[in-house]
Amino acid sequence: MTAVMRAAGLGKRFGRRWALSECTVDIPAGRVVGLVGPNGAGKTTLLRLAVGQLQPTTGGIEVLGGRPAASAAQLSRVGYVAQSTPVYSRLTVEEHLMLGDRLNPRWCWKTARARLDSAGLDPRQRAGRLSGGQRAQLSLTLAVAKRPDLLVLDEPLSALDPLVRREFLQGLMESTVDAGVSVIVSSHVISDLERICDHLVILVASRVRLAGGIDELLASHRQLVGPRRDPATLPGAEVITERHTERQTTLLVRAHQPVDPAWTVSEVGLEDLVLAYMKADAANLSPMEMAR
Repeated sequence: MTAVMRAAGLGKRFGRRWALSECTVDIPAGRVVGLVGPNGAGKTTLLRLAVGQLQPTTGGIEVLGGRPAASAAQLSRVGYVAQSTPVYSRLTVEEHLMLGDRLNPRWCWKTARARLDSAGLDPRQRAGRLSGGQRAQLSLTLAVAKRPDLLVLDEPLSALDPLVRREFLQGLMESTVDAGVSVIVSSHVISDLERICDHLVILVASRVRLAGGIDELLASHRQLVGPRRDPATLPGAEVITERHTERQTTLLVRAHQPVDPAWTVSEVGLEDLVLAYMKADAANLSPMEMAR
């Protein structure tokens, strides 16, 4: 597997607080990767390490075969949209595009113009007068038009309304598939990720809890319902979450072999899978970890 990003024992500490800890993960090239987890899990920290805005406290990270932001050439291969979608308030939309052209050797005016048209942005409008959603569209345009090998998006859709968000996701898929761009996108909206992602990384309490192809992960997890019993008696399965009533047990498991037919078995959706891992880890966290 060719990895667009490799992290090994990666950690970042701010004062006494570890924002990311013991993060080891390989993200395959040519995929659209969803990064999910609760607030404070370390998602933004991981992405900022990946684009070279932060330096690791421990461990290491490699992006596109090199150290993040190690050179102008490496920077030109990575497109990044921060959660705050920063723009220069005094510059017009057109001046942002001209700046993008000067700073990026692979800049594509055709892509930039097409995205402006689809987003309905006036090239003469100053960025400081744009709405939150329009600023997000401008930031996304700048990132896509530089024709990166890796596109890193940190909650890029939070300022967009549902219709615009869906249209953007469709456009993102079309442009990245045609160009062979790898994408890492962080979002709280699982339904958005389900539309575009084929790989998933779940980050909870600063650590990677699950990573892999979405189809494979869904195929290996099942919900089991049956008469109340001790989950420890279930062979060949890792119990992620469990719920009991007086007569019934409900489990979400990662099964490594066929399950006892006495259980009623059902498939698991992506949102249920993500929430199960978040719930399981929250139940096992110490008070200190919960405060992170």
